[in-house]
Amino acid sequence: MPEVPPPAPTGDALLKILTALGNPHRMRIVAALVENRTYVSALAREIGISRPLLHMHLQRLEAAGLVTGTLEAADDGKTVKYYDVTPFVCELTPHTVARAAATLTDDGAGRSDRGAKEEAK
Repeated sequence: MPEVPPPAPTGDALLKILTALGNPHRMRIVAALVENRTYVSALAREIGISRPLLHMHLQRLEAAGLVTGTLEAADDGKTVKYYDVTPFVCELTPHTVARAAATLTDDGAGRSDRGAKEEAK
């Protein structure tokens, strides 16, 4: 049976994905997690950034649906958060961008389309 292509992302979803991947640290995080799931301290050492900065980048990647974090109990009884890459496919073509643009709910200035229309009155 042939594979069904994933649905085209909405404009807002596509912006979240592109924004999340538009940072070299976040691209390195995704690349590291492709190899294996890991926890924050080990990932921070591997990437070469501080844990607070890593947490900020992981939050952005999670919000875009590109990584997932799960809490697990370690052997010593501490709770450790492990991160995995979420399988994703994002075909980026002019047509994909055009379809996504038609569904945007934000006018680019932080206002919804409705708010921008009301402001224009």
